[in-house]
Amino acid sequence: MSTKVCLVLTEKTIEKNLSALEKYKKLIDIAELRVDYLNQSEILYLRNFPERAGIPCILTVRRKSDGGNFMGGEGARMTIFARGLAFASTNPIKNFSYIDLESDFDSSGIEEAARAFDIKIIRSLHAKSPVKNIVKTLEGLRRFETDIPKFAFRANSLNDVSELFKASKLIENQEYIVSVMGPYGVASRILSKKLNSQIVYTFTHEYIKKNKLEQELIDPEKLEDLYGFSKIDNATTIYGVIGKDVNTSLSPKIHNTGFKRKNLNSVYLPISAVSPKDALDFANLLNIKGLSVTAPFKGEIIPLVNSISEASKFIGAVNTLVNENKKWFGYNTDVDGFEQALIEFLNEKDLRRYKVAIIGAGGAARAVAQVVKALHGKACIFNRTAEKAQNIAEKYNFKWALLDPINIKQLYNFSELIIQTTNAGMEPNLDVDPLSFYTFTGKEKVFELIYRPETTKLLKRARTAGCRVCNGYKMLEYQAYHQFKAFAGKEYL
Repeated sequence: MSTKVCLVLTEKTIEKNLSALEKYKKLIDIAELRVDYLNQSEILYLRNFPERAGIPCILTVRRKSDGGNFMGGEGARMTIFARGLAFASTNPIKNFSYIDLESDFDSSGIEEAARAFDIKIIRSLHAKSPVKNIVKTLEGLRRFETDIPKFAFRANSLNDVSELFKASKLIENQEYIVSVMGPYGVASRILSKKLNSQIVYTFTHEYIKKNKLEQELIDPEKLEDLYGFSKIDNATTIYGVIGKDVNTSLSPKIHNTGFKRKNLNSVYLPISAVSPKDALDFANLLNIKGLSVTAPFKGEIIPLVNSISEASKFIGAVNTLVNENKKWFGYNTDVDGFEQALIEFLNEKDLRRYKVAIIGAGGAARAVAQVVKALHGKACIFNRTAEKAQNIAEKYNFKWALLDPINIKQLYNFSELIIQTTNAGMEPNLDVDPLSFYTFTGKEKVFELIYRPETTKLLKRARTAGCRVCNGYKMLEYQAYHQFKAFAGKEYL
């Protein structure tokens, strides 16, 4: 069974919906007209929509209680459905191909009219939280043998998504639709074919941006151009990036571009999780072959893997996991990626003449400290937690200090090169400046590991003062190239 890509249309007028449809038409198979978004006057023109759309269409009037916009009574909803089915034609292109009716919707007349003209009924249940027995729930939705059961729910964790993949293996030779809402559901949308879901729902870029749903939804262009959805099959090798909030990571663009360039049947996707254990459980279930690891999992995941490299042990962090014969091996490519990016930024091969301020004491800071030591630099670790700063400093014979205005003199003493490794200033906390108490002289060189936003509040201040600055994108890119070789066994470039 092939999974169809459906574009959910949410404009207020028929014409605007048709315009949105035209933009994505080459990338989709079905359009869902959400009548609950339409202006009341537009319902008059409902019946002609399928023919004008020119592709199979779903007629949906979603109630507010089910996550839609319709607030009228059931009688009014039945009237809208009846209008959409009125004067059904023997030419199927002039009819809606599907009608989406909730599990508790009861109108034998509308259902019989739909079946008489081979309009398939999607029998849907929208849950605000996961249910325990997914298979039984799906089977219970079907009232008639041709009904297509649809189960949509909001996942509270990645474990809920794992349960859905387990359930999909227990349902054979049946048509059904599953859709996971929320940030933990993005991976399941990209892998809808592996769930055997008949439809994957997408939204326009404009709708996603307007409603700030970049962490939860995906548009048809991104689904195909970034993830190569049409080419995903049972033989596709899966890779991904894991962390607490990775749905807008740039890593999928880097790796999927590499897979495409090397003509590999592989896909790399974002996998947001509450904990590293949830992420690894999901990866094992789907036989994912490689993972990039972001903060805060870089240290937390170490006890859960089978083996890590000596460098990772010394640093106390991994950013790369490779699955070999169902065993996970951890590596750290942040070191090589950062070193390459730093040398390029400074146009110098070592740090002998630099006194370096390393801001932060997490996994990224440990990788940075490793590079600074290897390049013969002197450094001081500044962090809000003294113990963490001291632990790193003692490993490398560096100095350490609290990140506090009281230590401003010490910060100036090590300000020739400032390397900012914390998440302060990263989306969504754009107004945070970890060095707000520090005044740049213009002589500092400032390297910040954050790459989104491109210019943080800190970098903007430094640049305005005349400092040379660099964000973390090149580091991201270079460490990803090393990851790619670990994953695919091939050079990225």
